[in-house]
Amino acid sequence: MTENLPACPQCSSAYTYEMGALLVCPECGHEWLPASEEPADGAEGRVVKDAVGNVLNDGDAVIVVKALKVKGSPSGIKAGTKVRGIRLVDGVDGHDIDCRIDGFGAMQLKSGVVRKA
Repeated sequence: MTENLPACPQCSSAYTYEMGALLVCPECGHEWLPASEEPADGAEGRVVKDAVGNVLNDGDAVIVVKALKVKGSPSGIKAGTKVRGIRLVDGVDGHDIDCRIDGFGAMQLKSGVVRKA
């Protein structure tokens, strides 16, 4: 375990600890990547926004804002469907959200057809 962990960027608490790849503050609950690992994820400077302009992050829950047709399915995804635990990816043809939708399985969505829940 590293002895010299940085203070929490939100509340300046000195009691931070490591949990896997993240640093965690027990006082305010803030979790963040150490500064040395932030540029390594490849999405440096990339901001993904939903249909109304909210910034999306990995693990967010989103709601589909318009009905979507799905190839091979008699019914599509209805507007108002909630999707939990999204991952932001560099997808093909503008599909930048990787998710799992109940009843459909794993798929990719465009950020322009969802809003943050």
